Amino acid sequence: MKTRSPYPSPSAWHALAFAALLLAAGCDSLNKFTTPAPAAAPATPPPAQLYDKAVLSAATSLFTNAKLPPEGSPAQAKYPLVIDPLIDGMTGAQSVQTKSMGVRLAAMMREHYPQFDVQEFSAANVAKSPLVLIGTFTGVNAERKTAGAREAYRICFALADLRSGKLVSKGLAFALPDGVDPTPLAFFRDAPAWSEDPATEGYIKTCQGTKAGDPINPLYLDRILAASVVAEGIEAYEAGRYREALDYYTSALAMPSGDQFRVHNGIYLANWKLGRQQSAEAAFAKVVDYGLQHQRLAVKFLFRPGSTAFMANPTLSGAYPTWLKTIARRTGDSGKCLEITGHTSPTGPEPLNERLSLLRAEFIKSRLAQTSPGLDRRMIANGVGSRQTMVGNGRDDASDALDRRVEFKVIGC
Repeated sequence: MKTRSPYPSPSAWHALAFAALLLAAGCDSLNKFTTPAPAAAPATPPPAQLYDKAVLSAATSLFTNAKLPPEGSPAQAKYPLVIDPLIDGMTGAQSVQTKSMGVRLAAMMREHYPQFDVQEFSAANVAKSPLVLIGTFTGVNAERKTAGAREAYRICFALADLRSGKLVSKGLAFALPDGVDPTPLAFFRDAPAWSEDPATEGYIKTCQGTKAGDPINPLYLDRILAASVVAEGIEAYEAGRYREALDYYTSALAMPSGDQFRVHNGIYLANWKLGRQQSAEAAFAKVVDYGLQHQRLAVKFLFRPGSTAFMANPTLSGAYPTWLKTIARRTGDSGKCLEITGHTSPTGPEPLNERLSLLRAEFIKSRLAQTSPGLDRRMIANGVGSRQTMVGNGRDDASDALDRRVEFKVIGC
């Protein structure tokens, strides 16, 4: 019986030597002599479930897989937990749906997960370094990306341990849009503008693209104490307690990490509701300054359908002259140059959307130039139609008002 040699045959040696020469030369000519590997099939997007089932799936995964207790804690300890209000993963807004989702999560823990002691999201409780539940609810397309027509919602839950500074659990699911109400809560519906906010960015980055064991994003961790005060202000605003809301926002602003965009929005809104026009104008100037400092400010001007004229309803557009005057003056004083970009929601033919968005941007540009003539040479107008939607649900109502924004971006002069 012959024994197989452990070494390659002479012909195999020749083949190996030839391949080595090709590799040493840094070329891929070997592919000419071999059959190319078939291209990998595109990954199948995760299935979307009915909303109630999706929430239950993500929450069950979050609670049952939590790595508890932390080291040094008694095995049977009851863990203090607060819920930082859930938000839209693109806009950072709280909605009717995210609020009801938070209520449902609290009820689930009290009924089925008694190891968690659900407490109010307040500065006093946050100072004790409890567990924090955060979550995002984000519209996604058929490929589960945040672009184009949204066909489902991505539900992302995270459980963070402030004591260790790490995530202890995650939950993820995709929900069908049936029965979902994405209408923003009053504070976010009434807010005049949107800009990148490190506090919100840190919240989203902590929840999305992470896994259990990862550190809490420092942008979120450093600002969570102020965030709890902001949350109380938003709750007071929702209840119509505008004086109390103003006190909360003012207190948050005085904190080391309280210089947040939603704080400036809150101070403006509360003063406007209280009829303090001068204070509201001063607060809106801070909103504009914040946006210019962060290179981007999106303002929610409501136009008549298919028109460059503002809505005739003074309740909706009564503050627009003040906004335009403030934007013109603060930009003029800053010496910065602006690209003014009009956006539309995805309803209607895209060529028409692009034309309309450009006309609206040009209209805003001309209004700013009337207030600050020297600014005209430092502005350009642009229209992108519906190519850069932030919500993308096509409802053309309060839920996707940001899709019909006019955006100011700081550019080189």
